[in-house]
Amino acid sequence: MLLSRTLFFAGVQAIFAFGYLAAGSTSAWHESERWWIFCAAGANILSILLLNWLFKREGGRFLELFRFHRGTFWKDLGLALLAFIIAAPIAYYPMTILGDLILGSAARSTDFLFRPLPGWALLIGLLFPLTIALAELPTYFGYVMPRLAEKFGSSWPAWAVSSFFLGFQHATLPLIFDGPYLLWRALMYMPFAFYIGLVLKLRPRLMPFLVIGHVLIDMLTLSVYLIPQ
Repeated sequence: MLLSRTLFFAGVQAIFAFGYLAAGSTSAWHESERWWIFCAAGANILSILLLNWLFKREGGRFLELFRFHRGTFWKDLGLALLAFIIAAPIAYYPMTILGDLILGSAARSTDFLFRPLPGWALLIGLLFPLTIALAELPTYFGYVMPRLAEKFGSSWPAWAVSSFFLGFQHATLPLIFDGPYLLWRALMYMPFAFYIGLVLKLRPRLMPFLVIGHVLIDMLTLSVYLIPQ
C-alpha cells in the first residue's frame, strides 16, 4: 500500500503512452506526460476501489474515515482551519526553494506540469481534485499508518514511514525521465507530507475536514491551466 499510488500513477500514464504509440507517435511517453491530471484521477479511482476492498475484507467501512464527530465538530473545524493556515507556507516555500535549487528556477515547473490541454479535458479533469481527496490521505494515514503502528509497536515510526511515501509518490505524477525533475518532485512536498501526517496522527478525526480542504486546493491547481502561457 505504501507504493501503490506511486505505481498506479506510472501505470495509468503507461496506458496513455501505449495509446499514443499505437497511434504512431514517435514520442509516446512525452505526449503521455501532459495528461497527468487524468493519470492522477485514474490512480485515485484505483486507490479508492482498493481501500474499499481492504476495509471490507477486514470487517470495516472505508466511508467511516470521513465521518464527522458531532460532539467535537466546531472544535475540529477550528483546528482544521488552523492546520491549513500553518500548512500554506510549509507546502509553498520548500517547493519553491527546491525548484530554484534543483531546476534552476521554480518557474520551470510549469513547463513540466502544465502543458496545454483542450477545454473538454479540463472539464473531465475535475475528477482529479474530486477523487484525490478520497484516495491520498486515506491511503497513507487512514489505512497504512494505523496498521504500521501495530506492527512497529509505536505510532512514531509509522507516521515517519507513511509521511515519507506520501511525499515520494509525487515523483511519478507525471513520470518524466529527467533527473533534476524527479528529485524535485520526490522532495517538493516532503515537509508538507510530514506535517499533515503529524496533524492526522495527533487528531485523526480531522480527516473529513482535510479531505474537503484538499478538494478546494487541487481545484486551484487546475486553475493554472487557465492562465495564458
